[in-house]
Amino acid sequence: MVGPAVPVMWDTLPASHAFRYQHRPRGVAWLCLLLLLPVCVPATVTNPGIKAWLTRSSLEFGRRFGLELFQSTLQKEHELNLTGSYNIPLLGNLTYAVPRIHIHELQMNDSTLDFAEDVGVRLMVQRAQIQLSADWAAQLGAIQDSGSVELRMQDLAVAAVLGVSEDGGGRPTVWSAGCDTHGTDLHMEFHRGYSWIYNLLAPLLQRTLRQQLNKQLCLELQRGIDKLDAALKHIKVSTQLDAFAAIDYSLLGPPAFTAEHGDIALKGEIFRVGMYQQRRSALPVALPMALPMALPMSLPVALPTALPTLTPKALPMAQEPMLLMAVTEFVANSATFTYFTAGALRRNISSDMLPQRFPFQLRTKSMGVFSPQLQERYGDQPMELHLWARRQPLLSCHPDALHGTLFSSAEAFVVLPNTTRVPVFLLNIDANVTGKPTITRNRLGGTVRLTGLSVTQVASNVGPVEVKRLETLLKFGLWLFGVPRANKWLQAGIPLPLPHGLSLLRPRVLLQEDFILIATDLQYEP
Repeated sequence: MVGPAVPVMWDTLPASHAFRYQHRPRGVAWLCLLLLLPVCVPATVTNPGIKAWLTRSSLEFGRRFGLELFQSTLQKEHELNLTGSYNIPLLGNLTYAVPRIHIHELQMNDSTLDFAEDVGVRLMVQRAQIQLSADWAAQLGAIQDSGSVELRMQDLAVAAVLGVSEDGGGRPTVWSAGCDTHGTDLHMEFHRGYSWIYNLLAPLLQRTLRQQLNKQLCLELQRGIDKLDAALKHIKVSTQLDAFAAIDYSLLGPPAFTAEHGDIALKGEIFRVGMYQQRRSALPVALPMALPMALPMSLPVALPTALPTLTPKALPMAQEPMLLMAVTEFVANSATFTYFTAGALRRNISSDMLPQRFPFQLRTKSMGVFSPQLQERYGDQPMELHLWARRQPLLSCHPDALHGTLFSSAEAFVVLPNTTRVPVFLLNIDANVTGKPTITRNRLGGTVRLTGLSVTQVASNVGPVEVKRLETLLKFGLWLFGVPRANKWLQAGIPLPLPHGLSLLRPRVLLQEDFILIATDLQYEP
């Protein structure tokens, strides 16, 4: 197998010294998606490769998720260890203990979720109903007693603020930035023991128990948030794509919250496995801090090339997507840099890999049309073509399409009967392509189109190669076979790396100068 091209004197090169390629890389599967990578993966170091805006429409999605978390946190048994005493006229001092409570039902009839400026999100619950039970023990003078009690509160109000930040290592961190519960309509009923006495005294005990219950609800919510924060400390901030590349999607800093939206900046660099590196040229496009204008429900829509400053009327609720995401073209270029430097952009093509109807076959008899000396020297022998990227592919984003320039070299070999591979000529093949990404059913797909192809001769052991004629037939073959096959594969798409149960709803993709804008709603089904 032949390795990458190096400067050699082709007319004096012995066949025994032909360079051999040794890789059939798995990273090649990503080549057809290089134009589409900005849609699903980020890349940069000091500026965000991806910037996301959570709009007010996303709060309804977050409210349902938050209420489920709130209910699952509270609706179970909790250690209480409540003790106290109360002086009852004529009867003496009543000492009581409530070791634990069990919340059976929690109904939140009226709730809202808003952004808490510079902090995170704020959950407000009104007219909630809670039903719980508890075991108790009491002593009145020399009399000891125990039993159970059922409590029901019908006018519970809860206000909780969840702070969201970044832990310094790119992971999100959350904390309870404030909590207050208030309920007045408390009903209680004692069972077992001298419960008939305590039911008579219930109005006297209500105030103390109501205060303790309000306090306990916030404590339990705090414990639930602490558990969530502990789980976030273990989430991955990078994922390996294949043997060559991995993605760093850590946070660049704390999310920024205003009263209208939340801004999230992701580092998201694609880097070589085992060798963290940044592309040495082309700094990423710095995305503006302001939220883009609202997107109409129909596409296409002409947006300004720069993301405009947010205005109060810029986001009408009827048109507002839950999530807006801007992704720079640097994302795809970091991928090409990683695969190029890893040596993954190589492919060996043998005669049996081409379609039978391809305009020419990899045999000396067929290729002799472009090089008469080739057939004269070797008759009718099979050939191999070894392709590799001699330069990093360059990708750019424009309103009409994603544009790519591919720089490759092709080394042709004759395969002799004893399996010896003899180098015959070396060509440079450069191509211009365009592509448009699509997102359908949580899958990233798209289409590509060949817009230009150039073939030049670098060196030859079999005399001049008619590159213009070869270029024409190669264009025809790619147009007839290569591009349709690539588009068939691209249209099937690859699954997006979304959390379990999360789906994109009505996603829309808009190409802008230097970045891609994605607008989508979210759907969660556990």
